[in-house]
Amino acid sequence: MVQPFDKLPGIDSVVSGYTGGHTINPTYEEVGTETTGHVEAVQITFRPELFPYERLLDIYWQLIDPTDHGGQFGDRGSSYRTAIFVHNEEQRKKAESSKQALKKSKRFKKPILTEILPAMPFYPAEDEHQDYYNTHRRSYNLYHEGSGRKEFFERSWNTKKDKDQLRQQLTELQYNVTQNRDTEPAFQNAYWNNEREGLYVDVINGDPLFSSRDKYDAGTGWPTFSKPIEEGWIRKESDLSNGQVRTALRSRISKSHLGHLVQDRNQPQYRINSASLRFIPAEQLETEGYGRYIPFFT
Repeated sequence: MVQPFDKLPGIDSVVSGYTGGHTINPTYEEVGTETTGHVEAVQITFRPELFPYERLLDIYWQLIDPTDHGGQFGDRGSSYRTAIFVHNEEQRKKAESSKQALKKSKRFKKPILTEILPAMPFYPAEDEHQDYYNTHRRSYNLYHEGSGRKEFFERSWNTKKDKDQLRQQLTELQYNVTQNRDTEPAFQNAYWNNEREGLYVDVINGDPLFSSRDKYDAGTGWPTFSKPIEEGWIRKESDLSNGQVRTALRSRISKSHLGHLVQDRNQPQYRINSASLRFIPAEQLETEGYGRYIPFFT
Protein backbone atom coordinates (compact mmCIF):
# COMPACT_ATOMS: atom_id res chain seq x y z
CA MET A 1 0.00 0.00 0.00
CA VAL A 2 3.02 2.34 0.18
CA GLN A 3 4.41 2.37 -3.35
CA PRO A 4 1.17 3.35 -5.18
CA PHE A 5 0.76 6.49 -3.04
CA ASP A 6 4.36 7.40 -2.27
CA LYS A 7 5.75 10.64 -3.74
CA LEU A 8 2.54 11.64 -5.50
CA PRO A 9 2.24 15.45 -5.54
CA GLY A 10 0.10 16.51 -2.59
CA ILE A 11 0.94 13.44 -0.51
CA ASP A 12 3.44 14.31 2.21
CA SER A 13 4.05 10.91 3.79
CA VAL A 14 2.99 7.26 3.71
CA VAL A 15 3.81 5.40 6.92
CA SER A 16 3.47 1.64 7.41
CA GLY A 17 2.00 0.51 10.70
CA TYR A 18 -0.75 -1.16 12.66
CA THR A 19 -4.18 0.01 13.77
CA GLY A 20 -7.63 -1.15 14.78
CA GLY A 21 -6.58 -3.46 17.61
CA HIS A 22 -6.70 -3.59 21.40
CA THR A 23 -3.01 -3.65 22.35
CA ILE A 24 -0.53 -0.76 22.66
CA ASN A 25 2.60 -0.49 20.50
CA PRO A 26 2.25 -3.90 18.86
CA THR A 27 5.18 -5.45 17.03
CA TYR A 28 5.16 -7.08 13.61
CA GLU A 29 5.46 -10.52 15.22
CA GLU A 30 2.59 -9.81 17.64
CA VAL A 31 0.25 -8.59 14.87
CA GLY A 32 1.14 -11.68 12.86
CA THR A 33 -0.22 -13.94 15.61
CA GLU A 34 -3.73 -12.63 14.81
CA THR A 35 -4.39 -12.03 18.53
CA THR A 36 -4.02 -8.24 18.81
CA GLY A 37 -6.95 -7.26 16.59
CA HIS A 38 -4.70 -4.96 14.56
CA VAL A 39 -4.47 -4.80 10.79
CA GLU A 40 -1.44 -3.86 8.75
CA ALA A 41 -2.18 -0.39 7.40
CA VAL A 42 -0.70 2.78 6.01
CA GLN A 43 -1.24 6.26 7.40
CA ILE A 44 -1.29 8.84 4.62
CA THR A 45 -0.71 12.52 5.28
CA PHE A 46 -1.99 14.53 2.32
CA ARG A 47 -3.04 17.99 1.22
CA PRO A 48 -6.62 17.75 -0.09
CA GLU A 49 -6.33 20.94 -2.14
CA LEU A 50 -3.64 19.21 -4.22
CA PHE A 51 -4.70 15.57 -3.93
CA PRO A 52 -8.38 15.20 -2.99
CA TYR A 53 -9.50 12.46 -0.61
CA GLU A 54 -11.69 11.03 -3.37
CA ARG A 55 -8.59 10.28 -5.44
CA LEU A 56 -7.05 8.37 -2.55
CA LEU A 57 -10.20 6.24 -2.48
CA ASP A 58 -10.18 5.69 -6.24
CA ILE A 59 -6.60 4.41 -6.11
CA TYR A 60 -7.26 2.25 -3.05
CA TRP A 61 -10.17 0.32 -4.55
CA GLN A 62 -8.00 -0.67 -7.51
CA LEU A 63 -5.26 -2.08 -5.27
CA ILE A 64 -7.33 -4.60 -3.33
CA ASP A 65 -9.86 -7.39 -3.65
CA PRO A 66 -12.77 -5.78 -1.77
CA THR A 67 -14.75 -9.02 -1.82
CA ASP A 68 -12.22 -10.92 0.33
CA HIS A 69 -12.67 -10.50 4.10
CA GLY A 70 -10.23 -13.24 5.05
CA GLY A 71 -7.05 -11.53 3.90
CA GLN A 72 -5.62 -10.41 0.59
CA PHE A 73 -4.35 -12.69 -2.16
CA GLY A 74 -1.64 -14.96 -0.65
CA ASP A 75 -1.80 -13.26 2.77
CA ARG A 76 -4.46 -14.85 4.93
CA GLY A 77 -5.78 -13.79 8.33
CA SER A 78 -7.65 -10.88 9.91
CA SER A 79 -4.52 -8.69 10.05
CA TYR A 80 -4.60 -8.60 6.23
CA ARG A 81 -8.27 -7.73 5.83
CA THR A 82 -9.14 -4.51 3.99
CA ALA A 83 -10.48 -1.43 5.72
CA ILE A 84 -10.70 2.35 5.37
CA PHE A 85 -10.16 4.21 8.66
CA VAL A 86 -11.84 7.63 8.55
CA HIS A 87 -10.86 10.60 10.72
CA ASN A 88 -13.99 12.73 10.45
CA GLU A 89 -17.57 12.80 9.20
CA GLU A 90 -16.62 14.24 5.82
CA GLN A 91 -14.22 11.38 5.15
CA ARG A 92 -16.80 8.85 6.31
CA LYS A 93 -19.44 10.20 3.89
CA LYS A 94 -17.00 10.21 0.98
CA ALA A 95 -15.76 6.71 1.78
CA GLU A 96 -19.31 5.36 2.06
CA SER A 97 -20.25 7.08 -1.19
CA SER A 98 -17.30 5.57 -3.04
CA LYS A 99 -18.13 2.13 -1.66
CA GLN A 100 -21.74 2.44 -2.79
CA ALA A 101 -20.60 3.59 -6.23
CA LEU A 102 -18.41 0.49 -6.51
CA LYS A 103 -21.36 -1.71 -5.55
CA LYS A 104 -23.66 -0.06 -8.11
CA SER A 105 -21.06 -0.44 -10.85
CA LYS A 106 -21.49 -4.24 -10.59
CA ARG A 107 -17.79 -4.56 -11.34
CA PHE A 108 -17.65 -7.36 -8.77
CA LYS A 109 -20.23 -10.13 -8.62
CA LYS A 110 -19.52 -10.85 -4.95
CA PRO A 111 -20.47 -8.45 -2.10
CA ILE A 112 -18.11 -5.59 -1.25
CA LEU A 113 -16.81 -6.47 2.22
CA THR A 114 -14.22 -3.74 2.86
CA GLU A 115 -15.08 -2.06 6.16
CA ILE A 116 -15.25 1.68 6.81
CA LEU A 117 -14.27 2.26 10.42
CA PRO A 118 -13.47 5.16 12.77
CA ALA A 119 -9.76 5.84 12.96
CA MET A 120 -8.09 4.34 16.01
CA PRO A 121 -4.57 4.84 17.42
CA PHE A 122 -1.99 4.19 14.72
CA TYR A 123 1.34 2.62 15.64
CA PRO A 124 4.18 2.99 13.11
CA ALA A 125 5.84 -0.29 12.18
CA GLU A 126 9.49 -1.05 12.79
CA ASP A 127 12.08 0.71 10.63
CA GLU A 128 12.71 -2.31 8.41
CA HIS A 129 9.07 -2.24 7.31
CA GLN A 130 9.13 1.42 6.27
CA ASP A 131 9.62 2.22 2.58
CA TYR A 132 10.03 -1.53 2.02
CA TYR A 133 9.56 -1.35 -1.75
CA ASN A 134 12.75 0.73 -1.94
CA THR A 135 14.87 -0.81 0.81
CA HIS A 136 14.09 -4.44 -0.11
CA ARG A 137 13.43 -4.00 -3.80
CA ARG A 138 14.17 -7.56 -4.93
CA SER A 139 12.02 -9.16 -2.23
CA TYR A 140 9.24 -6.66 -2.86
CA ASN A 141 9.24 -7.22 -6.63
CA LEU A 142 9.25 -11.01 -6.27
CA TYR A 143 6.38 -10.86 -3.80
CA HIS A 144 4.38 -8.40 -5.90
CA GLU A 145 4.79 -10.46 -9.07
CA GLY A 146 3.84 -13.69 -7.31
CA SER A 147 0.92 -12.30 -5.33
CA GLY A 148 -1.54 -12.24 -8.24
CA ARG A 149 -2.39 -8.57 -7.73
CA LYS A 150 -1.50 -7.57 -11.29
CA GLU A 151 -3.61 -10.34 -12.79
CA PHE A 152 -6.49 -9.42 -10.50
CA PHE A 153 -6.28 -5.78 -11.61
CA GLU A 154 -6.34 -6.77 -15.29
CA ARG A 155 -9.40 -8.98 -14.74
CA SER A 156 -11.26 -6.44 -12.63
CA TRP A 157 -10.24 -2.98 -13.85
CA ASN A 158 -9.04 -3.44 -17.41
CA THR A 159 -12.03 -5.28 -18.80
CA LYS A 160 -13.46 -5.12 -22.31
CA LYS A 161 -16.08 -2.69 -20.99
CA ASP A 162 -13.35 -0.43 -19.57
CA LYS A 163 -11.47 -0.51 -22.87
CA ASP A 164 -14.63 0.24 -24.86
CA GLN A 165 -15.40 3.24 -22.64
CA LEU A 166 -11.87 4.53 -23.13
CA ARG A 167 -12.18 4.13 -26.89
CA GLN A 168 -15.25 6.34 -26.79
CA GLN A 169 -13.36 8.96 -24.78
CA LEU A 170 -10.30 9.04 -27.06
CA THR A 171 -9.56 9.26 -30.76
CA GLU A 172 -8.13 6.15 -32.41
CA LEU A 173 -4.65 7.71 -32.41
CA GLN A 174 -4.89 8.72 -28.75
CA TYR A 175 -6.00 5.21 -27.79
CA ASN A 176 -3.24 3.49 -29.73
CA VAL A 177 -0.56 5.77 -28.30
CA THR A 178 -1.69 5.72 -24.67
CA GLN A 179 -2.76 2.06 -24.49
CA ASN A 180 -0.69 0.27 -27.13
CA ARG A 181 2.51 2.32 -26.85
CA ASP A 182 2.36 3.51 -30.45
CA THR A 183 4.36 6.55 -31.54
CA GLU A 184 2.71 9.27 -33.61
CA PRO A 185 4.49 10.69 -36.69
CA ALA A 186 7.16 13.30 -36.05
CA PHE A 187 6.33 16.84 -37.21
CA GLN A 188 2.74 15.70 -37.82
CA ASN A 189 1.18 16.03 -34.41
CA ALA A 190 -0.73 18.67 -32.50
CA TYR A 191 1.88 20.23 -30.22
CA TRP A 192 5.36 19.71 -31.64
CA ASN A 193 5.55 23.38 -32.65
CA ASN A 194 3.02 24.84 -30.20
CA GLU A 195 4.52 28.02 -28.73
CA ARG A 196 1.62 29.17 -26.55
CA GLU A 197 1.99 29.51 -22.79
CA GLY A 198 0.12 26.89 -20.80
CA LEU A 199 -0.09 23.50 -19.17
CA TYR A 200 0.06 20.05 -20.78
CA VAL A 201 -2.10 17.55 -18.91
CA ASP A 202 -2.85 13.84 -19.18
CA VAL A 203 -5.41 13.39 -21.95
CA ILE A 204 -7.17 10.66 -19.94
CA ASN A 205 -7.46 11.97 -16.37
CA GLY A 206 -6.17 15.54 -16.52
CA ASP A 207 -3.15 15.15 -14.24
CA PRO A 208 -0.77 18.10 -14.81
CA LEU A 209 2.36 16.77 -16.52
CA PHE A 210 4.37 19.48 -18.28
CA SER A 211 4.64 23.26 -18.53
CA SER A 212 5.29 25.31 -21.66
CA ARG A 213 8.09 27.00 -19.68
CA ASP A 214 10.02 23.71 -19.84
CA LYS A 215 9.25 22.99 -23.51
CA TYR A 216 11.90 23.54 -26.15
CA ASP A 217 12.63 22.69 -29.78
CA ALA A 218 14.94 19.68 -29.79
CA GLY A 219 14.44 19.13 -33.51
CA THR A 220 12.73 15.80 -32.90
CA GLY A 221 9.29 16.63 -34.26
CA TRP A 222 7.59 15.79 -30.95
CA PRO A 223 6.85 18.01 -27.94
CA THR A 224 10.06 17.91 -25.89
CA PHE A 225 10.43 19.08 -22.29
CA SER A 226 13.43 19.46 -19.99
CA LYS A 227 11.46 18.14 -17.01
CA PRO A 228 7.93 17.34 -15.82
CA ILE A 229 6.01 19.92 -13.83
CA GLU A 230 6.37 17.49 -10.88
CA GLU A 231 8.28 14.19 -11.02
CA GLY A 232 5.61 12.42 -8.96
CA TRP A 233 3.13 12.37 -11.84
CA ILE A 234 5.52 10.41 -14.09
CA ARG A 235 6.63 6.79 -13.95
CA LYS A 236 9.80 5.61 -15.68
CA GLU A 237 10.20 2.01 -16.85
CA SER A 238 12.55 0.06 -19.10
CA ASP A 239 11.47 -0.45 -22.71
CA LEU A 240 13.23 -3.18 -24.70
CA SER A 241 10.88 -3.10 -27.70
CA ASN A 242 12.07 -2.83 -31.30
CA GLY A 243 15.52 -4.06 -30.37
CA GLN A 244 16.32 -0.89 -28.45
CA VAL A 245 17.09 -0.16 -24.81
CA ARG A 246 15.05 2.87 -23.80
CA THR A 247 13.32 4.48 -20.84
CA ALA A 248 9.58 4.70 -21.40
CA LEU A 249 7.44 7.29 -19.64
CA ARG A 250 3.97 6.64 -18.24
CA SER A 251 1.47 8.86 -16.53
CA ARG A 252 1.56 7.36 -13.06
CA ILE A 253 -2.15 7.16 -12.21
CA SER A 254 -3.79 6.67 -15.61
CA LYS A 255 -0.91 4.37 -16.67
CA SER A 256 -1.05 5.83 -20.17
CA HIS A 257 2.06 5.72 -22.34
CA LEU A 258 3.51 9.18 -22.85
CA GLY A 259 6.79 8.80 -24.71
CA HIS A 260 10.46 8.29 -23.84
CA LEU A 261 13.21 9.87 -21.80
CA VAL A 262 16.38 10.50 -23.80
CA GLN A 263 19.61 11.46 -22.07
CA ASP A 264 20.94 14.28 -24.22
CA ARG A 265 24.44 15.65 -23.57
CA ASN A 266 23.07 18.99 -22.41
CA GLN A 267 19.82 18.09 -20.64
CA PRO A 268 17.27 15.28 -20.38
CA GLN A 269 14.76 15.16 -23.20
CA TYR A 270 11.23 14.15 -22.28
CA ARG A 271 9.97 13.32 -25.78
CA ILE A 272 6.21 13.10 -25.48
CA ASN A 273 3.46 12.16 -27.93
CA SER A 274 0.96 14.95 -28.48
CA ALA A 275 -1.76 12.30 -28.48
CA SER A 276 -1.05 11.64 -24.78
CA LEU A 277 -1.59 15.27 -23.86
CA ARG A 278 -4.24 17.96 -23.68
CA PHE A 279 -3.03 21.56 -23.79
CA ILE A 280 -4.63 24.19 -21.54
CA PRO A 281 -3.69 27.81 -22.42
CA ALA A 282 -2.46 29.90 -19.49
CA GLU A 283 -5.46 32.21 -19.69
CA GLN A 284 -7.84 29.27 -19.22
CA LEU A 285 -6.14 27.65 -16.23
CA GLU A 286 -8.55 29.14 -13.68
CA THR A 287 -11.70 28.11 -15.52
CA GLU A 288 -10.30 24.62 -16.19
CA GLY A 289 -9.56 24.05 -12.48
CA TYR A 290 -5.78 24.53 -12.61
CA GLY A 291 -5.64 27.95 -10.98
CA ARG A 292 -2.84 26.90 -8.61
CA TYR A 293 -0.50 26.75 -11.65
CA ILE A 294 -1.08 30.35 -12.73
CA PRO A 295 2.06 31.55 -10.86
CA PHE A 296 4.15 29.36 -13.19
CA PHE A 297 3.32 31.75 -16.01
CA THR A 298 3.36 35.14 -14.27
